Amino acid sequence: MDKTLLKGLAVLEAIADMQGEARVIEDVAARTGLTRSNAHRTMQTLMHAGYVERDPVDGGYRGTSKMFAVGVRQQGRLDVRKIAPPHMATLARDVGETVHLSILNGFEVIYIDKIDSDQPIRAYSMIGGRAPAHAVATGKALLAAQPAEFLESLPAKLERYTQTTIVDREALIAELSKAAKQRYAVNRGEWRDTVGGIASPVFNAYGRPVAALGISGPLDRLTPSLMKSGAARVVEVAGGLSRALGFTGT
Repeated sequence: MDKTLLKGLAVLEAIADMQGEARVIEDVAARTGLTRSNAHRTMQTLMHAGYVERDPVDGGYRGTSKMFAVGVRQQGRLDVRKIAPPHMATLARDVGETVHLSILNGFEVIYIDKIDSDQPIRAYSMIGGRAPAHAVATGKALLAAQPAEFLESLPAKLERYTQTTIVDREALIAELSKAAKQRYAVNRGEWRDTVGGIASPVFNAYGRPVAALGISGPLDRLTPSLMKSGAARVVEVAGGLSRALGFTGT
């Protein structure tokens, strides 16, 4: 490995992580584990390349717009559907139910990818298909991540699909608040009366919900035990996909 390159990357990451500016070289050296002389030489190289600049008044070091532009260009290339498959495959293997990746489109979700369960009886869906967001797990997970003003724009009375569909906006908002706190949403036969699901939102580097990852299957297989373990696994895998997209939150 090129140790000089690794040192440069370590310094760039340190500069990006610091709140404000690095006041002195010692700040960077302490954060990266480099000696002061190594940190100084690396900083000089990065300044020469245009990734770091020094404030002429207080002498602090900070990243430049060039450093920001590189990150933005790279982030723009991260497509959730391209990055999601290995995460989806892990979830499908661990839980054994159909896995969906969905995006929000108005008050509906669109299924943009899926892995079918190997079970002889499984949840039916198709890539490109739509479902009412308030009645499926991926939709509820995405709604739970929306700002309050978006939720207030939902119809006061929502369409009913089964006996368990939540049709009152305020009741739905209360459930979405719970889903936001626990980081996953549940469908208890609310769109198709025999099908349930669990889903968690996926965030990009800017903290925006860009998709939801979830599992679905016949309600009689989604036992309380599977719901508990499945929810934990869905949250974990969705979190891993979010981190792959550059999300650094929790």
